[in-house]
Amino acid sequence: MLIISINDPRAIIHLITSGESDRIERTVSVSNTDKFSEAVCAFANDFPNHRQSGYLLIGVKDNGTLSGLKVTDDLLKNLGALRSEGNILPPPIIHIEKKSFPDGDVAVVEVKPSFFPPVRYKGKVWIRIGPRKAVANEAEERILIEKRQVGITTFDSCSLAHSTLEDIDVELFKHHYLPKAIDNELLERDTRALSDKMASLRLFDTTAKTPTVAGILLLGKKPEYFLPGAYVQYVRFGGTGREASVLREVKFSANLITMLNKLDSFIDTSLVERKPVPVSVLREEQVLNYPYWALRELLMNAVMHRDYQSNMPVRLYQFDDRIEIMNAGGLYGNARPENFPNVNDYRNPIIAETMKVLGYVNRFSRGVSRVNEELLENGNGKAIFNFDLMTVFEVTVHLSNDYLTQVSDPVSDPVSDLLKVMGKENIPMKRADLQLKLEFKHKNYFLKNYLKPALEQGLIEMTIPDKPNSRLQRYRLTEKGSKLKQQLQNK
Repeated sequence: MLIISINDPRAIIHLITSGESDRIERTVSVSNTDKFSEAVCAFANDFPNHRQSGYLLIGVKDNGTLSGLKVTDDLLKNLGALRSEGNILPPPIIHIEKKSFPDGDVAVVEVKPSFFPPVRYKGKVWIRIGPRKAVANEAEERILIEKRQVGITTFDSCSLAHSTLEDIDVELFKHHYLPKAIDNELLERDTRALSDKMASLRLFDTTAKTPTVAGILLLGKKPEYFLPGAYVQYVRFGGTGREASVLREVKFSANLITMLNKLDSFIDTSLVERKPVPVSVLREEQVLNYPYWALRELLMNAVMHRDYQSNMPVRLYQFDDRIEIMNAGGLYGNARPENFPNVNDYRNPIIAETMKVLGYVNRFSRGVSRVNEELLENGNGKAIFNFDLMTVFEVTVHLSNDYLTQVSDPVSDPVSDLLKVMGKENIPMKRADLQLKLEFKHKNYFLKNYLKPALEQGLIEMTIPDKPNSRLQRYRLTEKGSKLKQQLQNK
């Protein structure tokens, strides 16, 4: 059976009336999402290796007659969500059409064979065995793995020469990732070797007997040894251009499962600043310089979509008026400047799948739209995407106007930060130690914005006031500074 186009009414009639087949599933249900997803997963795996589409027909009885269904927009929207909601991984290629006949409507879901089997729905690999579907056993899953290795097309699925299982953090795989990626019931019965378990998730190449690029990136003990650009570089500039002084620099270098957690915390604690603004006598609201979720989504996208063959790290640059995020590799595959962000494609489908499993990606194809909604609501304006750099992808987020226009407290944020790091027992501290606690490299910036204002406001004092430049000079809180520090801690 060869179906050329589901736009051809004669082809649809043939699908409806033909006998039982492992490429067709009929159902009269309109709300059984599990059944729909299992069918899509099985067709995507193409276990019989037809190399042709499978078809889910909604509104058709098993005997080939129509149920009288009226296909609604909500039903079509729910069917489209099967691809984007992230429960079927890697995401399937599907095409949905509504066809109307005198006896009722039919919703046709065409599913293309996946380039990256095995495909899972909620951790289970579904396949077609004749006209029925079932969960694949270990032998059947191995066949799917071997089929994928024949048709490898992305860099993250390639074997990584000279790497071995010794380069993998096995405990991280067993206890952190595997329980989230595989259904618990199946995991308890799985007696396969470690390499086979990794291969089922596209993290190990059983033919080359080495981890894949994705395996090293996600679970490697030292990914940078094999892939020199596999890290994130954060730089805080003390101005609005790259010629400004570097105030702080942080390198995030680890396997992605570890790094993503560190980046998540860093965004919340180091990039997002909050100002309390009174909205009534009894209530305050927080005004943010940047919304946490929007920054997180943009940075996670850079990690997920970057070109890992490049030695360039992901760059996270913060200026006084904006944040820039840049990654190697421009738009990929079907994504073009004219259709972005409505159309996307995956340079690293295995990494994308892992980030969904770990909860760093909520819904495929939805992120950028929600980012712009949050940025607009926070007063930042929409993210600015630069498609002109060809070999890299860059996005810029400007500082919130709402944050800028709020009247600051009499004590500036830098001075508050300085008071917070002063010792509990008010032991005098050297300037260099205070600067180190605040993680600033630039001495003049620290003196101008932190130390001098605190001295002028009488919040700290010198231990040798007659010799301000003495090498023995130390700084301690005044009584006024101690009281203010206590107030700040009680907020």
